[in-house]
Amino acid sequence: MWGSEFLLDSGKMRIAASTFVFVLLSALTPGAHAAAWEEVIGTGSFGGYGALQSEWNYRYPWGSDHNGTARMYASASDHNHVSLSGGVLTLKATRISWNEGNSSASPYLPIRYHSGAIHAREHVVASGQFPNWEVKGEFQAPSARGTWPAFWLTGVNSWPPESDILEFKGDNRNWFNTFRTSSDVSSSVISVSSPGAWHTYRAWVTKVNNTDVDIHYYLDGKWIAKHTGKNFVGKPLWVIINLQMEGSSGSPGPTADTVYRARNVYIGRTRA
Repeated sequence: MWGSEFLLDSGKMRIAASTFVFVLLSALTPGAHAAAWEEVIGTGSFGGYGALQSEWNYRYPWGSDHNGTARMYASASDHNHVSLSGGVLTLKATRISWNEGNSSASPYLPIRYHSGAIHAREHVVASGQFPNWEVKGEFQAPSARGTWPAFWLTGVNSWPPESDILEFKGDNRNWFNTFRTSSDVSSSVISVSSPGAWHTYRAWVTKVNNTDVDIHYYLDGKWIAKHTGKNFVGKPLWVIINLQMEGSSGSPGPTADTVYRARNVYIGRTRA
């Protein structure tokens, strides 16, 4: 295809490869003549607590509670539910035996677990300046009834928008979701063989006009679906990794500890 002279010249091959990447990024950016790739969070952010805390905050952006029965507990001095070892992040949910009241978030379920969550300090914002984003990671996800792990994007200033890259709700199916409104949702539900083994979950977000994005979802490098994110452009999104319990994943949840692991989480973008 390239000709015998090219095949014999590794220098020309490198030039052609660079040109291909340049053309690809330009094609993904309507009206752009050049796009430079930037790493926002590299794959080493789980290499130690200093690295973690420079790129991520503990718990949810809004606090300790959300829509299940787990309350998030973690800090720079408390690693019972958010811990690191060998470049792997582990979130652990533990059943509690005492009354801790109800979640402060709708639907206000009784707190039955202590668990862990982190969220990225940097927001994902599709815009004319940053038209393309990649958000991905490798995860070992629990899938028993009552376990609700997630890796997702949600609006900083409003809800929606929301994009769920990984979400298991008590069985072996992953839910790739895009919320445009509470009633306008695209869902691609995919069975995953052995969710507790390492799998790669990825989203590629591309600005397609002044208001909308396309979100391409991938599992283990295989393209799964494209969803349209209407009115996503210009809206900052949190990136969250959390282990929630019960709620949409069913009940009763497990009595033994539940763990959810992540590694090589990465966020990158193009600068137009």
